[in-house]
Amino acid sequence: MTTAGSSAGERQQSRSERLLALLLSMAMFVLVVDTSIMNVSISAVTRDLGTTVSGVQSAIALEALVSAAFILIGSKVGDLIGRKKAYILGLCGYAIGALAMALAQSLTAVIVFWAIIGGLGASLLLPAMQSLVHGNFEGPAQRKAYALVGAAAAIAAAVGPLLGGFITTYLSWRIAFLFEVVVIAVVLSGIKLVHDVAYEGPRSLDLIGALFSILGMGGLVLSILAWQEGGEAVGLLFAIGAIAMALLAYWLVSRKRQSRTVLLDPDLFKAKGYRLGISGQMLQQISLGGIMIALPIYLQMVLEYNAMQAGLSLAPLSLTMFGVALLAGKKAGNRRAAAIIRWGFLLAAIGMGFLIFIVPRADSGWYLVGPLVLVGSGLGLLVSQLNNYTLAPISEERVSEAAGVNSAAGSFGLSFGLAFAGAIMLATLATTFTTMAEQSDVLPPAEQQQVAQVLEEDAQVMSNSQLEQLLVDQPPQIRDEIIRINTEARPLALQVALLIPLLATLIGLVNSFRMMRLPDPTPSDGSQDTVLG
Repeated sequence: MTTAGSSAGERQQSRSERLLALLLSMAMFVLVVDTSIMNVSISAVTRDLGTTVSGVQSAIALEALVSAAFILIGSKVGDLIGRKKAYILGLCGYAIGALAMALAQSLTAVIVFWAIIGGLGASLLLPAMQSLVHGNFEGPAQRKAYALVGAAAAIAAAVGPLLGGFITTYLSWRIAFLFEVVVIAVVLSGIKLVHDVAYEGPRSLDLIGALFSILGMGGLVLSILAWQEGGEAVGLLFAIGAIAMALLAYWLVSRKRQSRTVLLDPDLFKAKGYRLGISGQMLQQISLGGIMIALPIYLQMVLEYNAMQAGLSLAPLSLTMFGVALLAGKKAGNRRAAAIIRWGFLLAAIGMGFLIFIVPRADSGWYLVGPLVLVGSGLGLLVSQLNNYTLAPISEERVSEAAGVNSAAGSFGLSFGLAFAGAIMLATLATTFTTMAEQSDVLPPAEQQQVAQVLEEDAQVMSNSQLEQLLVDQPPQIRDEIIRINTEARPLALQVALLIPLLATLIGLVNSFRMMRLPDPTPSDGSQDTVLG
């Protein structure tokens, strides 16, 4: 009887663990798929909310920025209030953001509820999930849970553009966000399966360090968004960001010397491999963010694709990235991680170089398939190796903090790539519109400035078909000239925008050669020096 009861209890526990692992992977799926839905739905969101492409792009970048700026603080908050509570609050914050998207009638609601509240939810949710997986599973079950959550993230990245495109085209982008709310509700329904993970470290909070972190990352990215929108505080915001980052570094070192609580331990950065690893993580995410904002805008505004067609056109990138990451993770064998990372940055750079060359000549998404497969292959190699390269030497008691810094670097890179590539694209459009209008021999001098202003304000969110409808009352020669300017300016703007991810991959390639000169990182066994252990 005792043996039978014990076996039944073990089976019940095993079922509960499998269900909890599934629910955690569903939460991760929603986190990753969310931005993909926004990217392929830019045209529909812009049209339905009566706003601009730059406004929606700014909201996407802001959501990633808020997550990056608060993720270190979110990890500490989870320590103080309990990882389970942080997990619940994070899910609720994300649900509020998704529900707001489903009901939003203005860009303001998107920024406040989706970008800010949803971003704060993500900053609580990501570190809490890692701690809960670590604390709710043991041995093989823990490895399986980590694998399932990681697979959910990879699958979401792969199918996100297709799923978002399908729902947006055949139903509504609002339905896609309602779908997220339903998934989160299902995840919360199983909250009783989650056992809280006790935290026994220091319970004080480095508020000054947290403030410098927020001002540093926030100032740098917000300066780009302000420049994109023509704001006057660009220099001030950038200066605040740069000074705050410098003060953060000084503050952390000073507090560490005084043996006081710090937001993050500056000794982590004494390990050269760790510094190179998080740099590679940030550069990879800048590349991904730049491509995932520039190409959807191009596909929807220039080639006049709907969300489904845009998602299908981006599928070679996301599916190849997913497939190569899985294959490389299994087949890497004894190959050096640094060598695989070098090949990743090289393939991504070559693919983006081809994209820049092809864009002005492409009249269909089919022309982009080859370059996107190259870029996806490169990014897949990076995804398969960078986290392991960065975190493998870190001792068990330091891995949570080190992973938080690694995640923050990646999230900051994503937000920077989204903001900078999008801003460069739209700024190039505005400049080119003005220059070509003023140089036109067809447009009367009295109308050149007016046309330039209209193009700057409106054409960036319109296809040529929509622009023709707007100009229906203009003389044919004026209408044709404006369409010509619109047609010629956009491929140039995309080429300039793609220089941002290309530059990031080239810097990453140089970075990888520095990795090659270091010995391979070895998994920590608890005997590392004070830098790692």
